Amino acid sequence: MFTENQIREIKEYLNDVGPDSRLYLGCDSQKYSKKGKWFARYTVVLVVHIDNIHGCKIFGYNTDEDDYDKIDKPRLRLMNEVYKVAELYLSLADDLEDREVEIHLDVNPDPKHESSAVVKQAVGYILGVCNIQPKVKPDAFAASYAADAGVRGRWDLTTK
Repeated sequence: MFTENQIREIKEYLNDVGPDSRLYLGCDSQKYSKKGKWFARYTVVLVVHIDNIHGCKIFGYNTDEDDYDKIDKPRLRLMNEVYKVAELYLSLADDLEDREVEIHLDVNPDPKHESSAVVKQAVGYILGVCNIQPKVKPDAFAASYAADAGVRGRWDLTTK
């Protein structure tokens, strides 16, 4: 989760950019092994599209956690992504009321992908907790590209 200082920094930044700035929240994860034990690295991002016409600023963090999914079915890890992005949204909710916000989930509704098994559960969770209709692949760029780049180390983030 973002630290209190990071949340404060985000809120200050949002106060400094125009009200037309759009916000996109997403999360991605990657499973890895270290000394015979399995972990999952999660990257949560907030993409601020400045005034909806200029560039963007990306806030993000990595966290490494034990991964107990021994049979390599990604359901638990995918739902953890959903929980983490909802947690970020809720920590910023008071500052997001007058802004256009999208939540992007790294799940694919196409049945040929394993993540399709959690699409209904993930969408329902975000709708129920955040009252936002989330975007899923292929329309979930904050998760599929921004968070994916962070989790794969293509840009530097602090790991907790």
